[in-house]
Amino acid sequence: MPSIRKIAEQAGVSISTVSRALNNEGLVSPETRKLILSIANRNGYVAKMGRRITTNVALAFTQEITVAHAFDSAVLAGVMRGLDEGRFNLVLLNMQRDKEVGENYTQFFMRKGVRGVLLRTTLDSRMVCQAIADEGFPHVVISERISTPRVNYVDCDSKADTIRAMNYLVSLGHRRIAFALHTVPDQDHADRLEGYREGLARNELPFDENLVLRHRNGLAGGETVMEVAMSMRPRPTAIFFADPLLAIGAVNKAHMLGVRIPQDMSIVGFDDTNIRHSVYPPLTAVCQDATTLGFEAALWLTRVLTGAVRGNLRKTIATSFEVNQSTGPAPTDVAEPVALSGRRTRAAARPAP
Repeated sequence: MPSIRKIAEQAGVSISTVSRALNNEGLVSPETRKLILSIANRNGYVAKMGRRITTNVALAFTQEITVAHAFDSAVLAGVMRGLDEGRFNLVLLNMQRDKEVGENYTQFFMRKGVRGVLLRTTLDSRMVCQAIADEGFPHVVISERISTPRVNYVDCDSKADTIRAMNYLVSLGHRRIAFALHTVPDQDHADRLEGYREGLARNELPFDENLVLRHRNGLAGGETVMEVAMSMRPRPTAIFFADPLLAIGAVNKAHMLGVRIPQDMSIVGFDDTNIRHSVYPPLTAVCQDATTLGFEAALWLTRVLTGAVRGNLRKTIATSFEVNQSTGPAPTDVAEPVALSGRRTRAAARPAP
């Protein structure tokens, strides 16, 4: 590991200037600070905490912290397993709250005693990941593809399996298919929406914006989607859910309304873990392994930090499409909506053909 003295020699400045730059103190020009931080990152400089070099890796969120969500919980489990090889420790960072004004990301991470960072982001805050990459700080973005060559990432591309799911629904006779997704924009949901639109186009079905239902992920959002879908005239015969909790909430609401799955409504979900098997009927779903995403990201980052690997990480893991019991042939009579009181109308109560 290079010392402050070695960085000072390479930058052609004094040791005190290097110390001030690394600690975001004044009396250092922006150009000199940028040069010093670039040298520090390029050479793998690590600040000491007391007498020891830190073994901390951070999981940082560029916006809302969502570790309670099923996806991030699974990612976290994979991260912890990936850190074991190099005996690294994990810290959670709130970048919006803790980063000081005028402090760049390298200075922020060094002040926190962090050697590398695993990033969770959205489309609205991807510039943070690009800035960290531009500074040369060791990082991996989890579940977001960023075209900038310096940005390291591990993600899943669910577009192909979304198209496969749409083709499957069409093969069952469904022609009016709704699509429900989370309101927060990210690459995952963008892939699925693009797959939905392409699936319609390949089957010569029109795209109807009214059938795209956006709700914040959660059981309540899924319940709302089901209520809205069942009140449409004509109603959809199938719904593709791009978020696991939305799908689970919709199934729960269907049981409350007396809507039979799949006789009255087919449901395709999306699953990051094994939640598709926690409801009845088990969900047909596009599946990704969130635990593997966390594991691959953490393992590569720690190997970079220990010098075992070099270069960049730009890895996309395949999803899969699994058929279960929540999908079936499209009903022939969909003219009458289901009453939201919990009873089905006469038309909806007829036996499935």
